Amino acid sequence: MNVFENEHLAPNRYFDRSFNTDAVKILPGEYFATSENTMIVTVLGSCVSACIRDPIAGIAGMNHFLLPANADEENFESESARYGVFAMEILINHMMKLGAQRNRLEAKIFGGANVLKGFTTISVGQKNSAFVQEYLEAERIRVVATDLLGDFPRKLYQFPETGEVKVRKLKTMHNTTIIDRESEYRVKIKQTATKGGDVDLF
Repeated sequence: MNVFENEHLAPNRYFDRSFNTDAVKILPGEYFATSENTMIVTVLGSCVSACIRDPIAGIAGMNHFLLPANADEENFESESARYGVFAMEILINHMMKLGAQRNRLEAKIFGGANVLKGFTTISVGQKNSAFVQEYLEAERIRVVATDLLGDFPRKLYQFPETGEVKVRKLKTMHNTTIIDRESEYRVKIKQTATKGGDVDLF
């Protein structure tokens, strides 16, 4: 069984009154792609998101992922990097099924904040940020905007119709939901990696 079977298309649909539009919220391990004008929303701590768009076809999507790397894993071709590759490829392939063309894709990348204190010498955010940049460069997908690293979580609002992504830095947090959610997700994927779970690459 694919360990990501239940971690793909975001199920959390709602109507956002602030922006007066239909919206989808994605959580760690999820992604969403659409050809409709549905706003995509997520909140990032150490995780990263790639907001990818085919500007000609008007198809866009976003993922939200974290590498399960250990402190001594500096090789991004390691087992942990397979999870990052999967997170990128499953989004891109879904967009292509909707009609996007890979050679027209452009990306905006966000996240990698230093919010999971004490996990690694090299921060989790740094590893995730380095991975997503290396992946996009290797795949020749043009990066048109970047907002990575720092100390604060981010809330993203992606507008597929225009390609705009609004970013709000969360400098004051009233609870630990973001950190708790990412910590639980990190433990889950580390356990899966240790057990040698299947990750279908494309």
